[in-house]
Amino acid sequence: MHVAAGELEQDLVAVGRVTDRDDGHAAALDRGTKILGRRTRREALVDDDLDARRGGDRRSGLARTQQRARDDGVGVLRREQLAELTCLLAAPRGERAQLVRVSGLGLRVTHDDDTHPPNTSVRAMRRFRYVVADVFTDEPLAGNQLAVFTDARDLDPRTMQRLAREMNFSETVFVLPPRSDQADVRLRIFTPGTELPFAGHPILGAAFVLGGPLQKIVIRIECDAGVVPVELEREGARITFGWMDQPRFSWRPFERADALLAVLGVEASDLPVEEYALGPGHVYLALESVDDVGGLRPDFAALGSITDSGINCFARNGEAWKTRMFIGGKAGGFEDPATGSAAGPLAVHLARHGRIRFGEEIRIEQGAEVGRPSTLFAVVDGTHERIERVRVGGSAVVVARGEFSVP
Repeated sequence: MHVAAGELEQDLVAVGRVTDRDDGHAAALDRGTKILGRRTRREALVDDDLDARRGGDRRSGLARTQQRARDDGVGVLRREQLAELTCLLAAPRGERAQLVRVSGLGLRVTHDDDTHPPNTSVRAMRRFRYVVADVFTDEPLAGNQLAVFTDARDLDPRTMQRLAREMNFSETVFVLPPRSDQADVRLRIFTPGTELPFAGHPILGAAFVLGGPLQKIVIRIECDAGVVPVELEREGARITFGWMDQPRFSWRPFERADALLAVLGVEASDLPVEEYALGPGHVYLALESVDDVGGLRPDFAALGSITDSGINCFARNGEAWKTRMFIGGKAGGFEDPATGSAAGPLAVHLARHGRIRFGEEIRIEQGAEVGRPSTLFAVVDGTHERIERVRVGGSAVVVARGEFSVP
């Protein structure tokens, strides 16, 4: 087990300050966790009082981690300390130290019991914790980066967008209390330029970040496209893999296929050029070889003049499929290291056109050209007449934690 000492407790503090917005108590969560209702000060979304009879290996695994931390001289928060720290973090702004500007004296730190001299202006700073995860990889500094702000109740959409621009990852997500009775948490998903109704690697990455504190096998994440269940696999207390169900999507022939082929410098696609709508749109072009895919040097400005959808160029690579995804248009020009929202439609595209069987799991390789190799998995159940279920899977690793101070 590779959980760092105190890591679970830190995430409990972060996630533990998210509450329901309504006045009723939400249904008790499975695996000994609870969502608490009425927001008086800062009640926890997650009750860390795990039932010893139901915690099983995960509780004993955490105990082993804590013992190793003690052996190594690393402090681990006890339950009483954790509760005290949560209260401190949730204290009203008036009880915190403030950075103030005193006329003629510059900046200094003041506290509630200080007497502010005349001409003093006090500007309260709010603190928001975030976790950085690399998604669709089991190694740090690969895959697709994601920032997860674990308690976004006091953030407005404009500030969320500014924080996403500051992070400058493909996507940044903000955790909120759920609106749906079928969900455990709600996410708002932002690129540096806009908000998305759904995206694959943010859903999976957030499930890895929140799955530890929530202690759930299946975490149900609400986004604008609906409620997405993510099934998590563990080795001891460590989450190692996740499968997410993708929302329903539609497809149609891409009307500007000839113009797209010309911009990419490709003579033809081996399969029909089609566009799939899954919140973000994705267009698929089948190329003859891996070398053809790797040799693409797209003109992003020209791509943006054709479509705002992602352009996915792929080819078989032995037992796997190599793909690259390019974005032009309003989101700006870039190549995505790993695109979860494109993996499910790719499996459907291949199954519909006879390149794989329905129910066959495929491995997708992406991101090598941008220095962030990624591995995704996808499987589609159903028939040509009816798609029953589309799942996308992969791993993720937490690589950093931090805090923003904003007015």
